Amino acid sequence: MAADSPVTASIDTSQSQMQRISLSEQALRVIRQAMIRGEIRPGEIYSAAALASQLGVSNSPVREAMLTLVNEGFMVPVRNRGYQVLESSRSDLEEIHEIRQLLEVPAMAKLAGRASEHDFASFRALAERNVAAAAKGDLDGYLESDREFHLGLTKLAGNQRLVKLIASLRDHTRLYGLPGLSAQGQLTASAAEHLEILNAIEAGDSARTSKLMAHHLSHIVHEWSGD
Repeated sequence: MAADSPVTASIDTSQSQMQRISLSEQALRVIRQAMIRGEIRPGEIYSAAALASQLGVSNSPVREAMLTLVNEGFMVPVRNRGYQVLESSRSDLEEIHEIRQLLEVPAMAKLAGRASEHDFASFRALAERNVAAAAKGDLDGYLESDREFHLGLTKLAGNQRLVKLIASLRDHTRLYGLPGLSAQGQLTASAAEHLEILNAIEAGDSARTSKLMAHHLSHIVHEWSGD
């Protein structure tokens, strides 16, 4: 249930570092990370002014960031109160899972079919970094290396539009649920699958790559949905 009035988010801003990118991009990055860590929660309403005060910036860049999240389907504006974070429904996750299966499984199988053309050393390092981040409960590190691993491999498949589409679909499943999955040890198991997928790609085994990738994506409608 949403609160009757905007709530205050307890956001960790110690690592935001307010780098010299636009303030709205900085605010968007911090808000996304707060959603990942569960500091900004689905169903609650948040005031742009209150978040801006926490971040030490004016209202405008935070409002721009929250409007970006509205356009991406993560929030809705609530008149005279702020922005409410939307929850991902089971049907949302099932739809995203179906689309990602159709896109990513054949893309990885295609990559395995021409594995000899590429050097995968950097991806092995990413996969190992992802495992280490999961084991430590480093949610930010886990998400960053996971994203780099998957989108980097997809980029090698040679379709830039596919990379952008998958990135958008990933965002709609990765912004919720990480703290609980980390506590249950499920992130560590998911991270370890990256090494198996990479081994199959490097071996040029398209069939095994497809099987492993399909299983990996199944987490969207199982662990991610709370099943």
